[in-house]
Amino acid sequence: MNVKGKIFLVQWDADAAASRACDLRADGWYVDVEAEDGGQAFRLIRVEQPDVVVIDLVHKPAHGREVARALREVTSLVDLPIVFVDGDEKTVEKVHAKVAGAVFTSSTRLKSALAQYAATGNG
Repeated sequence: MNVKGKIFLVQWDADAAASRACDLRADGWYVDVEAEDGGQAFRLIRVEQPDVVVIDLVHKPAHGREVARALREVTSLVDLPIVFVDGDEKTVEKVHAKVAGAVFTSSTRLKSALAQYAATGNG
């Protein structure tokens, strides 16, 4: 199976993160997950830059927003694709104002939102 690329998933609910990571892996992605420590997520993303970062906004949305904001402050990561998943309208507005160039989607549309970042012809 061809690997579509590497995703770093930031989701502050370990069970939900495991489930989402499993779904993404089944769809052909290599997935790293951080479900407890935003600082650790930031360090890991800087060391091994993924093709895209996926951040869930359901649990602890301010933590996810801060990880994304910190990533945007690193020159080498300014263009790193960040996809936010779910979150209520107010949360999405706050994140949109703080994180330039991010993509916002729902759980049901995540696979199609990620399609633009999938590598082609590798494997």
